[in-house]
Amino acid sequence: MTYQTLLYEAHDRLATITLNRPAVLHALNAQVFDELEHVFRAIASDAAIRVILLTGSGEKAFAAGADINEIAATDAVTGHAKARRGQGVFRLIETCGKPVIALVNGFALGGGCELAMACTMRLASDKARLGQPEVKLGLIPGYGGTQRLPRLVGSPAALKLLLTGEMITASEALRIGLVDEVVPADRLMQRGEELARAIIAMAPLAVAGCLEAVARGSTLDIDSATEVEAGIFGRLCGTADKTEGTMAFIEKRSPVWTGR
Repeated sequence: MTYQTLLYEAHDRLATITLNRPAVLHALNAQVFDELEHVFRAIASDAAIRVILLTGSGEKAFAAGADINEIAATDAVTGHAKARRGQGVFRLIETCGKPVIALVNGFALGGGCELAMACTMRLASDKARLGQPEVKLGLIPGYGGTQRLPRLVGSPAALKLLLTGEMITASEALRIGLVDEVVPADRLMQRGEELARAIIAMAPLAVAGCLEAVARGSTLDIDSATEVEAGIFGRLCGTADKTEGTMAFIEKRSPVWTGR
């Protein structure tokens, strides 16, 4: 797959998507959203791809935010439509059925931070800086930031970032739970691939089941959520991979997964 604003490569069950508008620090414009939608829809239907890495080219930015020239031209109607468009693409990333690991290699601000939050997990370079500075433009985050940020870090910490527009370091983002790991900049891709390979080594139906259980259960009361969990557990008990996994454990050998 070839794109104008993204770089894409896939090998050995791992896909890497790289935002590639370095002159504007990978600002998210309409074309970026179109291409992100296309690539994630393609990957979601590709059984050969098990894990996705998402990052920005170079060392300066993951994504510095929405394209301000596009935002400046909006009114109430077009602004609402732009927010819904971004929300829809980020929701597609969040629900594509495969783990998406954001490798935050530099600035992740505004829409860039929202993009990272839509991923399954976030690894950050020690040089990364994150924030939601929309209030400085007379706006609020429009691509899900006011909703995902409190779910990740809690309402008080989220409101501190949202109301001040403060940009925080990777270490502070780790402390509050906005990112999951911080690694030296020159090890970010290596660590992302290590984590991806660890996931790829697991049973594919079980990985998908974990994603499904967390996503469906997160909005339910505990009794309803555990019933969802039991249903997925039961479904997996009827699979060939469960038989293979348990027999491999008993026989002290590595399992061979078939995804069935």
